[in-house]
Amino acid sequence: MQYRRLGGSGLKVSEISLGSWLTYGGYVEEQNAVGTIKLAVESGINFFDTANVYMKGEAERVVGEALRGNRRDSYVLATKVWGPMGDGPNDRGLSRKHIMEQCEASLKRLGMEYIDLYYCHSIDPSTPIEESLRAMDDLVRQGKVLYVGVSNWTASMMTEAVGIADRKLLDRIVASQPPYSILRRDIEQEIIPVGTKFGIGQVVYSPLAQGVLSGKYKPGAEVPKDSRAASAGQAIQRYLTADNLTRVERLGEVAGELDLTLSQLALAWVLRQPNVSSAIIGASRPEQIEENVKASGVVLPAEALKKIEAILA
Repeated sequence: MQYRRLGGSGLKVSEISLGSWLTYGGYVEEQNAVGTIKLAVESGINFFDTANVYMKGEAERVVGEALRGNRRDSYVLATKVWGPMGDGPNDRGLSRKHIMEQCEASLKRLGMEYIDLYYCHSIDPSTPIEESLRAMDDLVRQGKVLYVGVSNWTASMMTEAVGIADRKLLDRIVASQPPYSILRRDIEQEIIPVGTKFGIGQVVYSPLAQGVLSGKYKPGAEVPKDSRAASAGQAIQRYLTADNLTRVERLGEVAGELDLTLSQLALAWVLRQPNVSSAIIGASRPEQIEENVKASGVVLPAEALKKIEAILA
């Protein structure tokens, strides 16, 4: 496993990180989830991602339980705040009240004294950015949070946040969590340039396009009954087009020429970007960990990158 700096910070995170969306706390039975997380640790993954809203806190509880036997300084744990955690008007968003209360709730579910990386999970147009940043800064000063990040923010919002932090002497954001894969490249236009300029590392989710880049879905074929698309298919539908599935078949041929699996090719392609600090995978079975961690350190040759661009065009 190779490690990279998280943005402009001094924190080192594994190139492959393990997430818990659509998996731990409901979709995957707890015993299997804990076993997968433990194998991830053994494989060199030191970066784990969850959120309070995943299964209404159950994912945090499972991840915290699975990591409990490891030294706290041996891993980096990220969680998030923003999503609805109740029916009240203040049970969601990025207000100071919601951020402070949800940080305490997450710490209790995780069974930890601090969160390594705390994300603003999405955009809250009803709360000024400065209010959110000040709440995050207070959590850092209290020692409950070590680093601050944002998820699904626009490039202009990140630029504004950096400006506010510098003017008000608040803790700067060091990480951004956007979707990024061979089949979804929009962050290359603005997000990555802003991240490079301000030292904000990209911790990308869905690098395998919800599993489509594993090669399990074939053009003209029915969706496998044991696949994510069959049981949690809404998020994956945008990728399951005839054109995409044809591209995926051709990408599989490129992977074969390099003696890589399609998943390894897709992860290595994402990690070719220096501004990408880590790629988050979701694993419901231990063998998925064993396959995907082998993408760390893979450098795709120029000729292969040209073939990939031709396929995508």
